[in-house]
Amino acid sequence: MANLKEVRNRISSVTSTQQITKAMKMVSAAKLKRATNAIMQLRPYANKLKDMLANLSASLEDGSSPFLQEREPNKVLIVVVSSNRGLAGAFNANAIKTANNLISEKYSAQHKAGNISIIGIGKKSQEYYQRRKYNVVGDNNELFNSLNFLNVSKVTEAIMEGFLKGEFDRVEVVYNQFKNAAMQILTVEQLLPVPKSEKKVDTAHQVDYILEPSQEEIVEQLIPKNIKIQLYKAVLDSHASEHGARMTAMDKATDNAGELLKQLKLSYNQARQAAITTELTEIVSGAAALSSN
Repeated sequence: MANLKEVRNRISSVTSTQQITKAMKMVSAAKLKRATNAIMQLRPYANKLKDMLANLSASLEDGSSPFLQEREPNKVLIVVVSSNRGLAGAFNANAIKTANNLISEKYSAQHKAGNISIIGIGKKSQEYYQRRKYNVVGDNNELFNSLNFLNVSKVTEAIMEGFLKGEFDRVEVVYNQFKNAAMQILTVEQLLPVPKSEKKVDTAHQVDYILEPSQEEIVEQLIPKNIKIQLYKAVLDSHASEHGARMTAMDKATDNAGELLKQLKLSYNQARQAAITTELTEIVSGAAALSSN
């Protein structure tokens, strides 16, 4: 009977867990819809702004803006976008792993010299690199509590200021790009200096803009705005990916709990049948002993 009680307790525990994972899946699905709407609305604007800036700055020299100046990447800042919470499958682990691979493969010399700095947007990446004694800049764990362009811009402005002061020679962003609820694409993008367009300018089809007040002044205004938009897009992408990954993970956990319940109920029925058979055997044996006397 002790085995039956143990199995009943496990069935009760797994049933409670299944209810929790099912509720978390529903919550993530609702949050995913809002997060997906936000990134889908921003992404065309961000991509168009990036392309337009590349078209305008194609004819400008590197010295036209300090954010275009290529420097030897002696000091590197890596922005790792994760989440504040777990239970999202390999979402956070994959982002951190990608950042670690970037450091070991591309910036190993800077890492050995102690010139790698980290900004963790999300508690999981922040705590990971703090535990490993990296130079973690700032604390952005509260960013997802009120995720909007203004709050993300404060982080971007601090990064831009550090770049202008020479604290960082290059800034890279690691995040999960949202594709759909079941798929997130790990992405590494250079934020600063602003990368030049790799596409060749087609002079035959190049749009001839009338620029006021001047091309230089417009680019000077657009570059800081574009930097802020690109980081904001990365954060929104990661935010939508987080909810997609959590919804998928909770869906699988709910299914696994259902399979485990089937096995536990089968074990319970088998143990109960064995216990009943044992009791009947004892009764029959006892009756037979009495009748023989």
